This record gives sequence, C-alpha cells and structure tokens, in this order.
Amino acid sequence: MNNWDLLKMGFHNLWRKKTRTFLTVLGVIIGTCSIVVMMSIGIANDQGTKEWIESMGDLSIIEVYSSGRYGDMDSRNSKKQVKLDDQGIEKLEKIDGVKAVMPIKEMRLKVAAGKMIGNVNVIGIKPEVMEAFDFKVQEGRLLTSTDKETLVFGTEVADRFYDPRSRNRYDRDPNAPKVNLISSKLMLSSDNNYGEKKRNQRNQRDDDYKPPKPHKVKGVGLLAQSGREQDWNAYMNITALEKIIKEDQDARHEKRRRSDNEDQYEQVKVKVIDIQRVEEIQEKIKAMGLDASSLTEWLKSMREQMKKSQMMLGGIGAVSLLVAAIGITNTMIMSIYERTREIGVMKVIGANLVDIKRLFLFEAAMIGFVGGILGITLSYGLSFALNKFGEGSMEGMDMMMGGMSGSAGMSIIPIELALGGVAFATVIGIISGYLPARRAMNLSALEAIKTE
Repeated sequence: MNNWDLLKMGFHNLWRKKTRTFLTVLGVIIGTCSIVVMMSIGIANDQGTKEWIESMGDLSIIEVYSSGRYGDMDSRNSKKQVKLDDQGIEKLEKIDGVKAVMPIKEMRLKVAAGKMIGNVNVIGIKPEVMEAFDFKVQEGRLLTSTDKETLVFGTEVADRFYDPRSRNRYDRDPNAPKVNLISSKLMLSSDNNYGEKKRNQRNQRDDDYKPPKPHKVKGVGLLAQSGREQDWNAYMNITALEKIIKEDQDARHEKRRRSDNEDQYEQVKVKVIDIQRVEEIQEKIKAMGLDASSLTEWLKSMREQMKKSQMMLGGIGAVSLLVAAIGITNTMIMSIYERTREIGVMKVIGANLVDIKRLFLFEAAMIGFVGGILGITLSYGLSFALNKFGEGSMEGMDMMMGGMSGSAGMSIIPIELALGGVAFATVIGIISGYLPARRAMNLSALEAIKTE
C-alpha cells in the first residue's frame, strides 16, 4: 500500500463517520484552545511585569552600596570589604563584563530662575559616563568633563518651580509657561530659605546667621523623557558639586570631623554590557563585601512566581486535552470493532501489518492535527476578545498572578506557542491512537473475516 492509497483510505474512513469524527475533533479543539489561551495569559502577564519593571529603571544597571548601611556590624567590620572610594571604583571598573561605573553624590538644593524658585535634587556624576548610562538630551547637550558649575535637567524638574511671592505659590497654573532652564540665569544655593519671603527666615535660631552665598550656574541641556527617576533630577559634574558642598559648609563655619567614610561615595551604579551577566557580576560585587541590588534580581523573583502561575493555568488546560485524548482512543477502538472484517480482508489480500498500523495512526494524527489547527484559530479569536473586552473582568486574575497588563494586552499568542499547540495536539493524537493501531495490527486475519 503506497502513501497515496493510505491517505485516501484514511480520509475516507474519517469522513464515513462524520458525526463521531466531528465530536472527537471538537474535544481536541477545546483542549488545545484551553492550554493555548491559559498560557497566553501567563505570557502576557510575564511581558507586562517586565515592561513595568523596565519602566522603573534599566535592567542592566546594578546599584552598589557600602555593606553595613543597615547596621550589619559583621559586614561593616569585614576586612574583605571594598570601600566605595576612588580605589574601589577602579576595582569595580576592572570586573569583566562591566561597561561603566558611575559614582554618585546628591544634595537637595534651591535653584532660582529669575523670580521662580525650585527645590531640586542635584546629583553629582562623572560626565564621561553619561552616554554609557543612556542619558539622552532633547535640547542642548550632555555634561562634559570640563564643565564646572553647569547643570543638565530632567524633563519634570521645571514643574517644581514656583513663585514665592504668590499666595498660592504651590498651585502652579497648568497653562503658565514652564521655566526655561537653559536660557534663564540660574542661582544655586544650599540655603533652604533662599528666595523665600523674609518672614520665613525669622525662625533662625542664631540672629547672626549668615547664609552661604549662592552660586551662579547655567543649564546646558534638557534630558529626553524616560519615564524614570532621571526625569525628576538635575545632574552636574561630581567634582563641582563636592566643591559647592565644601564651600557652603565652610561658609556656615560647620565643624567637620574627618571620618573614614568621608572619601566614600553615597551610591555607585554599575552598567553591565550584557543583561544576561547582571546576576553573575552582582555576585562578584557582593563577594567584594559590598551590597548590590538590581531590577533583574526582582524580575527573576517575579518570573519564578509567574512560572508557577503558568503551570497552574497550563494544568487546567491539560485536563481538557487529556479528556480529548481519551476521546481519540475511544473513537479508534470503536473504529476497529466496526472495521474488523475490513481489516481481515486487507490482511488476506496481502496488506502489510505496518501499513495497517500506519493507517490507524494516520487517522488518529489527523484528528489531533485538525483539532489543533481549529483550536489555535479559536484561541486567536478568544485572545482578541480578551484584549478588547476582557481587561476589566480579568483584573482580578491579573492581580492574583502578581503581574501587570503589558502594552500588548491581556493575552499574547506568539507564533512559537501556536505551532507548539498544533504539534502537541498532533502528538497527543498519535499517542492516543498507538494502542488501537497495535490492536488492529495483531488481529487474526481468519477470525476477522468470520466476524459478522
């Protein structure tokens, strides 16, 4: 029996019992659709979680702090601990896979632009690493190593400016033009009362208090909106910021007791070349006696929870497909009983036992394949309906799974999942038809012919 005859006979046998075949295929459709839709919800939640975490920061950045900042005396007194000073920065830069290291110092300062005053978080960084950390400008330029008292502002900083002479000074008119932080003449001060009304300065404990002189600065760039923390900060050369801090302390005649931590940076950010190596490099940093954390670590933890949820959802769908597999087995066994005489005739006229086995396996595979194709088609329809209409009704499940709905919606069916669903349904069909096919192959030809 050649392959063409096998195909024709297989299709003929399936078509001959249309109702039974349809009901069996329907079981496969429901089973395939259940698994694919359930897994598509898990995939959408996984992608939504990743997008949500990425919106909070760069997944390839590791934040590094000195150990013992939470009171861990064992870590603080560790001889192996690397200090976050210039020498420590050099050691971090030498780690294989590190793209750039950005030490940070920050201070809350008053910035005056004409009559407008703003409370701005100014962060001191090394200008040469800004490009490596994906700083981009929408206006002006980034900082350079030669910049001294110059600033680059995040897009939201201008909204923090207010007119101290206004009664409703903190209720900014949304229609009022924003302060132009690049063209305006700017003054920078560490005095909390700088630019405020004089009555706000009466509470000074020392009547002889003299605030530090403000510093003339200029804005050279406005960062492109990122949706992250840099939108709310201003950045300047770390050397210039350290100089301002020291000058203002001296102006207040503050007594500074030199400590071992004076030369250390408050925080250091490490940019990794390959996001896949973040965990590896993070462990190396911890081995140096430092505390290190990253959003990748958080993402990994959440994905482990998501996998458990996906397994649960996939298991629910698998039950439906198991019922469909039982249906295929039942259909093929019934077919053998009804075609026992036909099988005997085929053996008598010289049909190969392997051909008989292949015939029944083909019929079972076709039930699985057709059911898989139609199941995937139905899955895409249900996925579309979920994304368009089911966002509100699925909110409870979304919260239960701990994910966030991504930009693609509540259900995502990648091509790999669709092809895998069809292949899985076909394999289930073949497995379900294997025992009936062996039963047909082992039937005695003479007894089969005698069967009424």
